[in-house]
Amino acid sequence: MPVELSTIIDLIRYGGSRFNAAGLTFGHNCDNALDEATQIVLHALHLPHDLNPVYGQSRVTAAEKAKILTLFERRIDERIPAAYLTGEAWFAGLSFRTDPRALVPRSPIAELIEAGFQPWLGERDVHHALDLCTGSGCIAIAMAHYHPDWQVDAVDLSPPALALAAENVLRLHMPNVTLIESNLFAALGDRRYELIVSNPPYVTRDEVAALPPEYSHEPTLGLIAGDDGLDLALKILRDAPDHLDEGGLLIVEVGEAERALVDLLPEVPFAWIEFRVGSMGVFAIGREDLLAHHARIRELADAR
Repeated sequence: MPVELSTIIDLIRYGGSRFNAAGLTFGHNCDNALDEATQIVLHALHLPHDLNPVYGQSRVTAAEKAKILTLFERRIDERIPAAYLTGEAWFAGLSFRTDPRALVPRSPIAELIEAGFQPWLGERDVHHALDLCTGSGCIAIAMAHYHPDWQVDAVDLSPPALALAAENVLRLHMPNVTLIESNLFAALGDRRYELIVSNPPYVTRDEVAALPPEYSHEPTLGLIAGDDGLDLALKILRDAPDHLDEGGLLIVEVGEAERALVDLLPEVPFAWIEFRVGSMGVFAIGREDLLAHHARIRELADAR
């Protein structure tokens, strides 16, 4: 055990250096080595994520240091994302429980939620919203948190993911979230919404095979969507009009599959959303535009 490491800031710096030297991949809730080291250190010490920097010079006990270094070694040797080691991830300013039952929360849709989906939502009056492919429940719960007058349905095909989402509903006290097990819209009957939001699987088979080891800890059900990443997105585009109210809005994240979608449907007026860091493969489209191009969308979706 390195005897030179005595303070919180010592351990954070050491962890960041070790992670970079080991060539780890980041992007599961944190995008750099120092932030992941900070997350692990503060978790191990049972301290808040926004700890005042003045405490950085606080000395740790031998037992605390040993616990932190053990987590560092697991992060390096097993390539487990820090969010899975700590069991916590932050999304839209909220703390979510996270584990391998669902992907680690990290969608840029968090920025949209915090901005009230403006300007895309416009003057639409939302009463019922849907989070399709909810995973850990982060999008649905964040929508319900920022809009307590909304009734939010959260849908997923995976019972383990829904069990994790249920834990997060209880953790964050969101009585206006309803969890539904369904293969996309299949179990929703005649439910209709003013707003549908989805972060479905959109990674191609080849891309999943080439992902760094960190991603092997996540459920492949939440990642793979065919040879071009669009198997689910096309079905969502096809069926969304049946569950959107007149004037309703659909927002979907397709990530790197954006180019493939535009190539398949060049005539569809997707509005690609710009985030603080630039384009992130998220589009908005209204029900009327979906209906106007429904025949071609159905043809492509039915062929999957």
